[in-house]
Amino acid sequence: MDKREKLNSMEKMIRELNDIVNSQASLLKKVAQLEAENINLGNYLLDQKLPGIHSNADETLNTASQLVEEFTGVKNKFIKDNKLDEEPPVA
Repeated sequence: MDKREKLNSMEKMIRELNDIVNSQASLLKKVAQLEAENINLGNYLLDQKLPGIHSNADETLNTASQLVEEFTGVKNKFIKDNKLDEEPPVA
């Protein structure tokens, strides 16, 4: 795999990680809505289980967001180290 292919792979991975972040954010929003709706319903099972789902989703969201940030730094360093940010010579 040449340097440009590695960069393309890194960029694709960052897009996929961002998809995970967006999915987790959506999941977290839905769980929070269920928790709010259950305030009126007062279902014991939901009272017991939803906070755990909320906590896990929040942790995954934070971890994935941090990974996007850190891996973007890895990608940017790779670009700089391999001078991939320079314009290619005009033929």
